[in-house]
Amino acid sequence: MNTLIGLLIIAVGSMGQSSSYVPINKVKSWSWESFWLIQGVFAWLVFPYLGALLAVPENHTFISLFSVDDVAIWKAFIFGALWGIGGLTFGLSMRYLGVALGQSIALGTCSAFGTLIPALMVGTDLFHGEGLVLLIGVSIAITGIAVIGYAGSLRAKDMTSEQKKAAVKDFALGKGLLVALLAGVMSACFSLGLEAGDAIRLNALEQGANSLFAGLPVILLITLGGFVTNAAYCIFQNIKNKTGKDYLNVPTNVIINNLLFCVLAGLLWYSQFFGLTLGKSFLTEGSVMMAFSWSILMSLNVTFSNIWGVILKEWKGAKKRTISVLILGMLILIFSLIFPSM
Repeated sequence: MNTLIGLLIIAVGSMGQSSSYVPINKVKSWSWESFWLIQGVFAWLVFPYLGALLAVPENHTFISLFSVDDVAIWKAFIFGALWGIGGLTFGLSMRYLGVALGQSIALGTCSAFGTLIPALMVGTDLFHGEGLVLLIGVSIAITGIAVIGYAGSLRAKDMTSEQKKAAVKDFALGKGLLVALLAGVMSACFSLGLEAGDAIRLNALEQGANSLFAGLPVILLITLGGFVTNAAYCIFQNIKNKTGKDYLNVPTNVIINNLLFCVLAGLLWYSQFFGLTLGKSFLTEGSVMMAFSWSILMSLNVTFSNIWGVILKEWKGAKKRTISVLILGMLILIFSLIFPSM
């Protein structure tokens, strides 16, 4: 029962993340870099900080949560900065491929690297016992994501140039695939950051933190590193493209509208890792499901993102065969979530 509860919590967070790119369509008169920076303030600073406050035990301070070896703190931050590169290119993959295909390719790569590398780092034998179950589960997930990616390539063949532009304004398959693959590899650093900063979670537990929230301070360190990377790029683009005026040189009602949708996008994005942290607290420590939790999150993100892709009509104009391949890929992903518990 606890495992089921944990999976449901992770699924709710995943649904939030997969919806976080929808508010982009409601932002007006701002360049991409301006929106990305402002939503990042909420996604990677404000909400992670508020979440980390939940982990502060009674009679302790916020700073006391980080009273551990500085190496763990810096590792989590540096992995976060590397993950930030993935987050940046992840946003670009949405721009060039759309919500459905962009997330599928990026998250598939992220799932594999983010699940298997931490397992190898702790000496897990991937060819025997629970390690083999983990490897097979990840392989099934990657297969499902690859099938969805194939559906995306079929869609590109099915659609005319005008239809592609109508579904995804800046659609560019070749450029988008390269960006999405880079995003996936670098985004896996988030999972590595969770492993590197686990001493912070354990310290919070020793101080009496609620086990539901003990991992949230680690999330804050990682997203802080990611914010630094993304902010540097966005500000550079603001200067280069002379889009710094976006923040002030628009009507007040437009600024309020954009801020509200940036807050919503940030909250929805953060919900995936808030849900992952809470959900993992219901899983057995050291179990296959615990090790597979990252892949579960990524698979759910792909599934929900493709549902949004259908809702946003990104698959409009695709043939029945293409839609059938898409559905097959999603079914394989769903099976990958069940397999480790069989």
